[in-house]
Formats: sequence, C-alpha cells, structure tokens
Amino acid sequence: MQCFHTLKMVASRAFSTAGRGHIVSHMPRSTSKPVRPRATRRQVPASPPSRPSKQLDVFDNPAPQRDYLIRFQLPEFTCLCPLTGQPDFAHFSIDMVADKLCVELKSLKMYFWSYRNEGAFHEKVSNTVLDDIVAVTRPRFVRVTARWFVRGGIYTDVVAEYRKRGWKPAPAIELPAVGRATGLAE
Repeated sequence: MQCFHTLKMVASRAFSTAGRGHIVSHMPRSTSKPVRPRATRRQVPASPPSRPSKQLDVFDNPAPQRDYLIRFQLPEFTCLCPLTGQPDFAHFSIDMVADKLCVELKSLKMYFWSYRNEGAFHEKVSNTVLDDIVAVTRPRFVRVTARWFVRGGIYTDVVAEYRKRGWKPAPAIELPAVGRATGLAE
C-alpha cells in the first residue's frame, strides 16, 4: 500500500506542476545511444518441428452415448496432377459422427500435408481419405466432400460417404423460421 501511495503522490505532483509551464520528469534520462536490433539468420533445425505423415492418430470419443457432428474444414489441400505434374488445389470438408474414436487434429493436418508432392486423381485421393479415416476410427457415419478448384475450365466436386452397418441417424428436427431481429417496429 505504501508503494501505491507514493506512486499516487508522484503522479499528482507531476500533473499539478505540468499545467504551469514546468517540465516535470521523474524518469531517469539515458545518456547511451538507442540500441538497434541486429540482423541474424535463423538456423534450419536439424529436424523440423512437424513433418507430413500418413499416420492418423485417434483419441476416445468423449461422448459416445450420443450422435453429434464433427466437421473438419481443410481449405488448403494440395496434390499434383498425376498426368501433368501441375498442382491441384481443393477445399475438403469432412462431416463425421464418431463411434468410439475421434481423429486428432494435428495428425489430420500432417496427413493432408503428406499429399502435397504426390500425384493423385481427384476421385482417387477423395476416396482414399475416406477409406483411411474409416480404417482408423470406424465411425457411425462420415462424408468427405472435396471441392476441387478449376482445372481446364472445369470444377470438380467429389463426395464419398461411409455409413456403419445398422446405424440410423435420429430424425432431423425442423425448427420454424425466425425473422431477423432489428429492433425496429414494422
């Protein structure tokens, strides 16, 4: 409390005399020249902190007693055209209803990164992604939607699904449409 009281007194003196044309400075003046930042080159680490990988890691579903949707959006997918070697780009959406296991996000990111230098047809890579997710998680349901960017004037969408045998989703609940609240009388 003593420190706060002293600081308050110093601040009040500075403000009370500053208005009368006095220059008040309670900060010690530095006589040295300002320090300029030095340019350094960052060294490449011996092993990068992350690398592309085909390994998908999983963890236990925290709520296996209910169906709930997990949606992954991967807007920066890249692979190579197997015929021309030119890059292909896609936005992947993965909608999944997990059963006992969920996909760990960083491993999913590294998995998608692993396609960057591989040649693959759109249909093949989209279905391989679905097969690999099903193989490691055995979900109740998963849909992989790949929206491929234009190539030769043609956009390609590939949608592949897996549904666990015997699994039926709960019926959808239709909610009434609600008008937009604006706060204005109509």
